[in-house]
Amino acid sequence: MKDDMNINALMADIGARAKAASAILATATADRKHAALIGAAEAVWANRQDIIDANAEDLVFGEEKGLSAAMMDRLMLDEDRIRGIVDALRAVAEQADPVGAVLEEWEQPTGLKIRRVRTPLGVIGVIYESRPNVTADAGALCLKAGNAVILRGGSESFHSSRAIHACLQQGLREAGLPEDSVQLVPTRDRAAVQQMLTMTDTIDVIVPRGGEGLVGLVQREARVPVFAHLEGICHIYVGKTADKNMAERIVLNAKTRRTGICGAMECLLMDWQYYTQHGAHLIEALMAKGVEVRTTGKLLETPGTVEAAPDDFGREFLDMIVAVKLVDGLDEAIDHIQTYGSNHTDAIISEDPVAVETFFNRLDSAILMHNASTQFADGGEFGMGGEIGIATGKMHARGPVGAAQLTSFKYLVSGGGAVRA
Repeated sequence: MKDDMNINALMADIGARAKAASAILATATADRKHAALIGAAEAVWANRQDIIDANAEDLVFGEEKGLSAAMMDRLMLDEDRIRGIVDALRAVAEQADPVGAVLEEWEQPTGLKIRRVRTPLGVIGVIYESRPNVTADAGALCLKAGNAVILRGGSESFHSSRAIHACLQQGLREAGLPEDSVQLVPTRDRAAVQQMLTMTDTIDVIVPRGGEGLVGLVQREARVPVFAHLEGICHIYVGKTADKNMAERIVLNAKTRRTGICGAMECLLMDWQYYTQHGAHLIEALMAKGVEVRTTGKLLETPGTVEAAPDDFGREFLDMIVAVKLVDGLDEAIDHIQTYGSNHTDAIISEDPVAVETFFNRLDSAILMHNASTQFADGGEFGMGGEIGIATGKMHARGPVGAAQLTSFKYLVSGGGAVRA
């Protein structure tokens, strides 16, 4: 389709078809949803070369657009990453079906028997940038939870997303479920995004997944409820009792494994007492891996460091850059995170259980970790098979948003002729 199409008519049609599909999916059996996901996984693997060829077109587009090395890494697909997509589809398929699960049940003195059970949200709109694997993750998780989904991928991943989407639709056809259950907006025109944000009649929830510009736009302008996080400004606090070798392993992994994901460490807080015992080995290890260390005060005496600007604290670099600061104890570390953090993921490295408990109790990030890399902030690593995103708000879904988080609930009430006095 051409980008000069009537976007309003296009999106209205997509929304109407998604709503009709959602009514069928709401009562689809677990076996049929399982079959659709397994069929999609098999189709992705069978068509992996076509997906890689489509991705090559996107990589050329990304280079011409001047994407950073980190963004190009997020965009790139090879056979190993396609295997990861296949594994994620299979993992979601094998999860227990959340729809209809009884969350709570009780009986009132009036004789009413009440059950609270999971039910699909309906139609979910997912707006995302660069990472084409989100096409599969979002489609699978929405389907598992009995929801129809409208996917609007980034212009950079246009061809890759189309190739993966075709595999999802093949799985739906083979399972006898409507292809409109998973739809991909067939245009790069940004007007489609604006239209999705106002489709209150057909879209129940919007999930943006991308950079600050995209997520900020969605949060400001959406008339549809939003599950989102604006930034992943993840901190690691290395406490005074931290094991030296463990701290180095975790810090290097958290920063350098993949710099372009929202769970990458962006700020390292080092306790003065830890620094007094062990020196600048963490900074030196980061620089040895090619990380630019931006810091202040005493740590600038470490050769190779760069003086940090004030806005480097509270900044999402998504690159081989990290801000580092010495702090005078746990209280100062917590104050810093509360001031500069984004309520995404923060970690403490410590052997002091009281310090860990204090860190966990006083901070209100969606994910808090102890002696573990922030790169584990991922639905797949949480056993969810995958995630549609990380939510940092406080309503409904929070943290990794998997299939169970893509449901609401309803009350089923039974009585034996009960009437109210």
